[in-house]
Amino acid sequence: QVQLVESGGGLVQTGGSLRLSCAASGRTFSSSVMGWFRRAPGPEREFVAAISFSGALTSYTDPVKGRFTISRDNAKNTMYLQMNTLKPEDTGVYYCAARSQSRGGRVYSRFTTADFDYWGQGTQVTVSS
Repeated sequence: QVQLVESGGGLVQTGGSLRLSCAASGRTFSSSVMGWFRRAPGPEREFVAAISFSGALTSYTDPVKGRFTISRDNAKNTMYLQMNTLKPEDTGVYYCAARSQSRGGRVYSRFTTADFDYWGQGTQVTVSS
């Protein structure tokens, strides 16, 4: 079982930066593929980025490549999303997610919400134009 708590959201102007954090509890954090999703106004959550157990492998959705960086610190049970050059279309609720250890450690180029088992409550990011 993994509990996830996001922080770091807020209001920022176009071109600005934010760093999201995801604090995890549970002994399986270091054995879980982790990811970030976001929900723009509307019901669907879209994949943003994912990271392997060690942090060596990452994947990103095309719109954020070159601007966002996912990372993790297993000693602190924390994952991060550094977001630079933010755009109004980045606005949304950002969710931290973890895959069950039993699903293995592969990092695909794209994930869906069904690929993750544990979710945080979300943190709002608003980018003003």
